[in-house]
Amino acid sequence: MSGGEPVSGPKPISLLIYSDDSDTRTKVRMAIGKRLAADLPAVVWTECATPPAVISAVDAGGFDVLILDGEAVPAGGMGICRQLKDEIFECPPVLVLTGRPQDAWLATWSRADAAVPHPLDPRALAEAITVLARRRRG
Repeated sequence: MSGGEPVSGPKPISLLIYSDDSDTRTKVRMAIGKRLAADLPAVVWTECATPPAVISAVDAGGFDVLILDGEAVPAGGMGICRQLKDEIFECPPVLVLTGRPQDAWLATWSRADAAVPHPLDPRALAEAITVLARRRRG
């Protein structure tokens, strides 16, 4: 390596958050912080407020975990999850934010890899995303 080449660290964990509610997106980002765990690289975020933005971003690739708000309007995260799982080859793992714990069965229908209910528990959210990110990274 010559002195002019940049030294690069591990590739950041790339997370996409979809919700039409900016407060929900902020709560998720605040719960996660700058990194998921001490042994994992930093987190980078992509925020989407509309279904077309989600589809476009996921089509472009590069995400480690998708976080989709099941309560989003006009299209909920569960329907988008099912569409992505049907249409995207090697779709990244998806965590769905459900309206209540009893909606976990709907997350299963949507083919989500994990679900966390509202109101969001920051610890449960971080743990679920960490498991999915580690699984994706191998």
